[in-house]
Amino acid sequence: MLKYSKANAKTEAMAAVPELAAYLEDKRKIYSLDLLSGYSCPFAKACLSKAKTGKDGKRHIVDGPDNEFRCFSASQEAQYTNVYNARMHNMNLLRRQADLHLMAHLLSVSMPDNLGICRIHVAGDFFNRNYMEAWTLVARSNPDRLFYAYTKSLQYWLDLKDDIPNNMILTASYGGRDDHLIATEGLRSAIVVFSEAEADRIGAEIDHDDSHAARPSLKNQSFALLIHGTQPKGSEASEALKALKGKGSYSRKKKLTLEESMVQ
Repeated sequence: MLKYSKANAKTEAMAAVPELAAYLEDKRKIYSLDLLSGYSCPFAKACLSKAKTGKDGKRHIVDGPDNEFRCFSASQEAQYTNVYNARMHNMNLLRRQADLHLMAHLLSVSMPDNLGICRIHVAGDFFNRNYMEAWTLVARSNPDRLFYAYTKSLQYWLDLKDDIPNNMILTASYGGRDDHLIATEGLRSAIVVFSEAEADRIGAEIDHDDSHAARPSLKNQSFALLIHGTQPKGSEASEALKALKGKGSYSRKKKLTLEESMVQ
């Protein structure tokens, strides 16, 4: 069975949004299905990071050659063994399913009964076309549940565009190898910004709680995300993060805690 994770405080805030609260009636909850960062992200570029085990037996972050900011979820995997193991378990189990329908079945039978909203990948991405298509089958067979995802696997999205049901909301994540497809194909997108002023300059509203990403009514509206996570010391991303924290852009209530980000 796959291991779904309970929502963190950031996504729990979505319960206050009326459009999303409808999916959380009768005590239903928000979950995510996560895979190992980097290893399951075939089109990542600007955020490519992986947790790798060194000669000392400890996990360390290895950033990709074009890295501009470090992947938050990869940092989790380097630090917390249970998070790393759960995401590796999910990735390996799914990759062993060669048949599309067996993959969709595995996603479905592993799903918690009280799931109302599912973020597909707090960590990871659609690692092949079959895997993304499996999620379209799962979403179509669960019309009373909402599924949403950020992705850099844009060609898979375009290949399956006519098969994606209304309750599966996708956002193209800038910083991948196929960014050009966002403009040419008119895909709804999210871009990581280093300051609120940068978001203002490009005319993008900042999504602080995933409510932009998840709301069906905003599925054609692009938005921005503030840089977050643990960034390499001395990097532009690290300095931007320090400035944002100094301004109070991240409150304690919004900050993810260890317990909230762990796989249950």
